Amino acid sequence: MAGHSKWANIQHRKGKADKAKAKLFSKLAKEITVAAKAGMADVNFNPRLRLAVNNAKAASMPKDNIQRAIDKGAGGDATNYEAIRYEGFAPGGIGLIVECSTDNKNRAATDVRTAFTHHGGNLGQTGAVSSGFEHVGEIIYPPEAGTEDAIMEAALDAGASDVSSDADGHYIYTARADLAEVAAALEGKIKTAATSTALIWKPLNTVAVEGENAENLMKMIEELEDCDDVQNVYGNYEISEAEMARLAG
Repeated sequence: MAGHSKWANIQHRKGKADKAKAKLFSKLAKEITVAAKAGMADVNFNPRLRLAVNNAKAASMPKDNIQRAIDKGAGGDATNYEAIRYEGFAPGGIGLIVECSTDNKNRAATDVRTAFTHHGGNLGQTGAVSSGFEHVGEIIYPPEAGTEDAIMEAALDAGASDVSSDADGHYIYTARADLAEVAAALEGKIKTAATSTALIWKPLNTVAVEGENAENLMKMIEELEDCDDVQNVYGNYEISEAEMARLAG
């Protein structure tokens, strides 16, 4: 799985690594610019900017790109972006939450609606999907950051609300308001850098999906991710490793 959440965007098709990286850098730069414009252009006094820069570094975004994004926001001449959330359903009853950052609400709405319609889904009212999710902070560390017990101890000491680990890494959850504080505390407890620090939509329950529904779901997410205004896509789906291998074939 790829993306900043274990339930988030899945990149499953071959030959798209470069395109995916360019798209990721573009979204990271937008968040840095928005954060720098909304607050101080100093990571020490702007928690949102600090998180955005840390995520960019974790994604190996070049330092020059990061600084340009900060300077653009600090200069005051950056585009004014509005945060919008869309909720809808993919084939198989899978709930999706789509977060956008846009300077054109009509364009964003059209692009998101089109992606859902193309693949047998439909948009719902606000709250139709998010009621089945928690809006929480998530900090992800790679497997080599430490043992499951060590990471759990460090996370709980730092004020985290929950921790889970698997072969792909360690996932630390916090209350929304505590994310920046917990992330900063963990920097002094865990030597390995976090690969992602963000507010996410975490599903209360997941739904297994396979076959044609899985194919349409992946195509829908791919089309959504290609939209310039879309920042994040979250869903309550679960796809087996065998099914992912089939889709990637």
